[in-house]
Amino acid sequence: MKFKSPPVNSLSLDFLTEFCISLEKLENDRACRGVILTSAVPKIFSSGLDITEMCGKSTEHYAEFWRAVQEMWLRLYSSNMVTVAAVNGSSPAGGCLIALTCDYRIMAENPKFSIGLNEAQLGIVAPFWFKDTFVNVVGHRVAERSLQLGSLHSAPEAHRIGLVDELVPEEKLKDRATAVMQQWLALPDHARQLTKTMMRKAVLDRLVAHREEDIQYFISFISKESIQKSLRMYMEMLKKKKS
Repeated sequence: MKFKSPPVNSLSLDFLTEFCISLEKLENDRACRGVILTSAVPKIFSSGLDITEMCGKSTEHYAEFWRAVQEMWLRLYSSNMVTVAAVNGSSPAGGCLIALTCDYRIMAENPKFSIGLNEAQLGIVAPFWFKDTFVNVVGHRVAERSLQLGSLHSAPEAHRIGLVDELVPEEKLKDRATAVMQQWLALPDHARQLTKTMMRKAVLDRLVAHREEDIQYFISFISKESIQKSLRMYMEMLKKKKS
């Protein structure tokens, strides 16, 4: 599955909705046992949540958007398929979450590409289920430091801290992702699926149990004038960079 939403594959409501529909179709296709997620946009895997969806909108819109973000994570994190992220560009914030949610992460060996949950840099707090997913991959101490600083890790650093499982030259990324997929699919599906469920159940159950609460928290947080102001400033900064 290739992300193709130029310029930066930002996770808009439309993108998230289409992503969930596509994932559901693959889940329901008995012939499909695994999916490789990558980007069709050069130098970027996904820039994360679309800031325009969180700025100057109604509370109803915020609720709909956040439910879609939750749905994307719930579907991908609990997927019966083998999920491999072939990270062929930078992947901040929500883009990093997509990669973290997969079973295996391979990143292009390019020091210019970075990945991380950098929400703190925008004055936003990564939700508990982002944090839980991150801790499960890199461990508590690395996650705590990285989240507080809003760190974006270069590809070599991401590999060193265990955020990605391996680095390969960009031109070999697709072949390597396919080889990894074959390795994972060589196992009996039921054993792998039950093990995955066992490993991830507590984290999934926690969001399911607090889903509405999490939406309400997001709405009240994102509606604060101080947060709206910092998002507007960030958008202005991005516009200046483009021009």
